[in-house]
Amino acid sequence: MTENQKPTILLVDDAPANIDILVAALRNQYQLRVALNGETALKIVTNTPPDLILLDVMMPGMSGFDVCKQLKSNPLTSRIPVIFVTALGDSNNETEGLMIGAADYITKPINVDIVRARVACHLELYNQTQLLNSLVKQRTLELEQTREHIIQCLGRAAEYKDNETGLHVIRMSKYCELLARTAGLNDHFCSQLLAAAPMHDIGKIGIPDQILKKPSDLNNSEWKIMREHPELGANILGNLDTELMHMASRIALTHHERWNGGGYPYGIKKESIPLEGRIVAIGDVFDALTSDRPYKSAWSIDQTMSHLIDCRGDHFDPELLDIFIALEPELIKIREQHMDHNVALG
Repeated sequence: MTENQKPTILLVDDAPANIDILVAALRNQYQLRVALNGETALKIVTNTPPDLILLDVMMPGMSGFDVCKQLKSNPLTSRIPVIFVTALGDSNNETEGLMIGAADYITKPINVDIVRARVACHLELYNQTQLLNSLVKQRTLELEQTREHIIQCLGRAAEYKDNETGLHVIRMSKYCELLARTAGLNDHFCSQLLAAAPMHDIGKIGIPDQILKKPSDLNNSEWKIMREHPELGANILGNLDTELMHMASRIALTHHERWNGGGYPYGIKKESIPLEGRIVAIGDVFDALTSDRPYKSAWSIDQTMSHLIDCRGDHFDPELLDIFIALEPELIKIREQHMDHNVALG
C-alpha cells in the first residue's frame, strides 16, 4: 500500500506527549495529521477531511464535545467517525460523547493495542458504509434513469399516434423545464415537471386515428371526442399514488385550459389552473405550432412568437409567457438538438 492509499487519521490533543504516543502507535499504518486545539482541527477537516478522528475531550477553548457537535451538524463532515480519547472515565461523559455522534470512547492512559484495534475496526465500518452509500446512489441513479426512460416512452407512445418521431414530448418537456427554472421555481418542482410533462397527451391513446390524423379541420362531433383526451389521460395516470404521477395527471387534465377560462375540459381560469398546467400549455403550443402536423405545416419561430404574444392574457398566463418569449435563443437551441428530420428551422 502506498502512502496515498493509506487512510488519513487526524489526531487532536492539547498535550504533545499524548500526540507522540498516538503517532508512535499509528504512523506505520496510516497517514497522520495533528491539531493541538479544536479550532485548528475544524480547519483541517474543512480543507482536507480525514477518514477518522481521534479527539481529546478536555482542551482549552473548544472542548472535544464542541468539536464533535460541529462536525456532526455539517453534512460534509457528519459521516467521519470520531473516537474520543480522554481521561474522563465517568460513564456519563462516555454516554454524552456517544449521544452527540462519536463512534467510540477510549479512556486514558492510552493502551496502544486497544487504540490500534478500535481504529482498524471503525475504519473498516466506515469503508463499508461508504461503499454501501456509493452502491445506493448508483442504484438510485439507475432507477431514476429507467423511470425517466419509461415515462418518455409512455409519452412518445401517445405522440406516435399523430407524429412519426415522437420527439415532440422531448422538446416540449425541456421547454417547460427551462421556463420553470427561469421563473424561479425550485429544483424539485423543475425535475418533476421535466419527468411528468411528456405524459401530457397520454389520453390521445383513446382517440380514434381517423380523428387524430385527419388532414383537415375537425367537425363539431369530432372535436367533442378530441376534447375527451385530457380526462382520458388523467384517468390513465391518476391511479398511481406518487407525487410525480399526480403532477402528470394534473398536467394531462389542465394543459388545454386557458387563462381566460375558455379552455377545456372544465373552463377554469387564471390561478385556478395548476401552475404546471399553465407552463405546459405554453410549451405544448409552441412546439405544436413549430412542428408539422397532419392538418398543417410547421410555422416559423417568428410566426409562432407573434401568435403567442397575441394570446397573452387570453390563452396564456401573461407573466409566464413574458418569461418564455425572452427565452427564444435557448428555445431554438433545444429545438435544434431534438428536431424532427422533416422540419426545417424557420
